[in-house]
Amino acid sequence: MSLPATVSSGSKPNNFDERRWVIQIRQTLDEEPEEDANVTVSIFNVPKILMATNPECYIPQQIAFGPYHYFRPEMYEMERYKLAAAKRAQNQLENLKFEHLVEKLRKFEPRIRACYHRYLSFSGETLGWMMAVDACFLLEFLQVYAVKEGQVLRRGSSRMSHLLDATGRKSAHNAILRDMAMLENQIPMFLLRKMLKFQLSSSQLADDMLLSMLVGLCKELLPFKMTEHLPNVQVKNRAHVLDFLYHMIVPETEELPEIFEVEERKNEEENEGGSKTFGESSHVKQLLHMIYKHLSKLNHGLVHILKRVLSKPVKLIVKLPWTILSKLPGIKILKKPLEVLFSSADDNNKGKLENEDSGISKPPLVEKISIPSVTDLLKSGVYFSPTNGGVMDISFDNKTFTLYLPVVSLDVNTGVILRNLVAYEACKASGPLVFTRYTELMNGIIDTEEDAKFLRERGIIVNRLKSDEEVANLWNGMSKSIKLTKVPFLDKVIEDVNKYHSGRWKVKVRNFMKVYVFGSWQCLTLLATIMMLCLMTLQAFCSVYTCARVFHIEEFQ
Repeated sequence: MSLPATVSSGSKPNNFDERRWVIQIRQTLDEEPEEDANVTVSIFNVPKILMATNPECYIPQQIAFGPYHYFRPEMYEMERYKLAAAKRAQNQLENLKFEHLVEKLRKFEPRIRACYHRYLSFSGETLGWMMAVDACFLLEFLQVYAVKEGQVLRRGSSRMSHLLDATGRKSAHNAILRDMAMLENQIPMFLLRKMLKFQLSSSQLADDMLLSMLVGLCKELLPFKMTEHLPNVQVKNRAHVLDFLYHMIVPETEELPEIFEVEERKNEEENEGGSKTFGESSHVKQLLHMIYKHLSKLNHGLVHILKRVLSKPVKLIVKLPWTILSKLPGIKILKKPLEVLFSSADDNNKGKLENEDSGISKPPLVEKISIPSVTDLLKSGVYFSPTNGGVMDISFDNKTFTLYLPVVSLDVNTGVILRNLVAYEACKASGPLVFTRYTELMNGIIDTEEDAKFLRERGIIVNRLKSDEEVANLWNGMSKSIKLTKVPFLDKVIEDVNKYHSGRWKVKVRNFMKVYVFGSWQCLTLLATIMMLCLMTLQAFCSVYTCARVFHIEEFQ
């Protein structure tokens, strides 16, 4: 059976221009190596595994910036506003027509193409006009936030009054904000700097103006309200708007020393605990010691007789080494559940470290990150407290058992912002995926609307959505990850919270009963057998001795 033409081997798009493709290949090979050779790709395609979860969060719905979605038919209606912005920008230029501005931008064509992951089939002229027009509209839109920061470039047009809204209440304004933050909808930052330089005639003034615009945008758009300590992010070092937003949340820090310090601490702990063998834990022996200690205080009736008969055998069993004790018929079945019940959180963590060391620098699976929900943590005595910082300020205080989380404000734009930040981090980050791990942490502790409600009441979540259920759905919907990583300080927080939670006796007993009593037919069978043997022993004893006389029970006539 032959394949359809659209998917057959060797097929090409209907609008593919072979001649233009050959010309571009020749020009690329003939050009001398320039500064674009050092330009890294910064505008990527959203990974398919993320795109499949919620395409509307990654595909622009209102306006297209850049070449990826420019010629989609549904984006055409915004062209008139783009052209109007370009015309107003031309009026601001001194003795320079817009066409000449485009020619100046065309000189950077190789650098522009180098920023995009996808192959761009447009001609250099088309690409130049596209970037110039999009940059004009984007700068005029960002001007709203420069006004908030106390700087004004020019007044906005009345034709765009329904699109521009400093209060952020208009739906069209929010739609453009969401599209502006999408990974596939970015234009290089250096083009925005060039356009402002043409209008202000100074690189420093252009950078200052653009910085004020983007800082105002961050205060409006980012979910974290970091008004006290804003990171020192330089516009000239950022690739595009989304990259600027990302580094305002996750500033560049000296991460390697921290990683080495954590790894060194883990190695020290492993060396200290390496000499301890499993036999020294003796969880079953702990249980037998406890039982014998309590029974030794009883000296009445049947217990007194059983003590005289079983005292020496029990003492002998308690003194047996673990390797022999664990192989006894009844004890062998109880071995695993008793280890779980009496093991400390340190033992569990050491076991995890041993598993990690079986491979070379194995990063933990994001899907396997396990942390109890807010409701469960509250039951075990964990407190929650908001912090005015960002993701880097998450911590757990082992003395007060308090988990400190940054204040996060959720509105109609937050879901798109969070998802595209995660996608961008996964595509470009060479180090730990800090922001991705934060979203996984929030996904782990928020399971239901009750969890979201408590965090809202504690001031950790500022909810501008319709309900707490929407908050829970927002975090629970961000469960896909495409890259595995270690984030030392967040992993340490998760480890400390789990260590405290799992170390609580009521949590141990609940987990023990759930897994090894109600969920294990072997344990139930053993308990039933022991009970049956006890009843049979009592029956045999009463058939030989007079139970009423032994237990001092008066017979009723």
